[in-house]
Amino acid sequence: MTTERHILVVAHTGREDSLEAALDVCRQLAADGLVPVLPPDDHAPVVAHAPDLAGAALLGDSVQIGDLELVIVLGGDGTILRAAELARGCSAPLLGVNLGHVGFLAESEREDLGETVARVLARDYLVEERMTLSVRVKVDSEVVYETWALNEATVEKASRERMLEVVIEVDGRPLSTFGCDGVVMSTPTGSTAYSFSAGGPVVWPSLDAMLLVPLSPHALFARPLVVGPDSSLAVEILERTPGSAVLWCDGRRMHDLPAGARVVVRRSPVPVRLARLSQGPFTDRLVNKFNLPVSGWRGPVGEEGARP
Repeated sequence: MTTERHILVVAHTGREDSLEAALDVCRQLAADGLVPVLPPDDHAPVVAHAPDLAGAALLGDSVQIGDLELVIVLGGDGTILRAAELARGCSAPLLGVNLGHVGFLAESEREDLGETVARVLARDYLVEERMTLSVRVKVDSEVVYETWALNEATVEKASRERMLEVVIEVDGRPLSTFGCDGVVMSTPTGSTAYSFSAGGPVVWPSLDAMLLVPLSPHALFARPLVVGPDSSLAVEILERTPGSAVLWCDGRRMHDLPAGARVVVRRSPVPVRLARLSQGPFTDRLVNKFNLPVSGWRGPVGEEGARP
């Protein structure tokens, strides 16, 4: 008795290279006896370019997220964040193929696409779990909005000309009040995304922690903070704030914040699972993705953690 293997293929169908890669992957999966599955938004563009793929399964129709074995993502980090949203709540890991600029979450490149699909067919990959954030918005002690984030939850000013007046809180205690353009609350995965651009530290993904990074703060003490995974972070929009605010999670989910709103962030019990084709050190990923200069390094040859 055989069981069908369902592989979700998520692509940036607005880009020709990503769409072509999606066609290649779907055809290779089908040829190898696996069932390619497409999200509703991707099905029409794919079929329009390749009528032979009209029989691809549709997520939420013939195939549910609980039926997925794995998600192949073709694009940059934004496409991977979209795929994480689509697969939220299921155990299927995400395997990213970088077609963007940096592709920090991606595991392979376009030229390795055929080998990547072959590794999927053989189930030849490791699974790594990344912590996510649980995000709540409270107004007058009432929870008015709940969501999650893999990279970051960001409280930002909605009007360019007006700053926010906020008080930040750690573990239920106030820490500092200041004016700013916003506040980023991030996971280690997100430490190389928006938090990085705002001057936050790079945190190795093997470390369970949460980051808080103020955006353009007007204060003497408004440094980036790193707290433990069991802590809670909160940003409260003070009533005296002259402008309005907005919450963004992973740059995908938005919610307006009135004066007096509180955004509370904790570790989510539901991680995101990433498929890895190799166990290379995170240091090498930083060097490769950011093209960091390391010429002249010789290394402590023969010592623990050194090059072989």
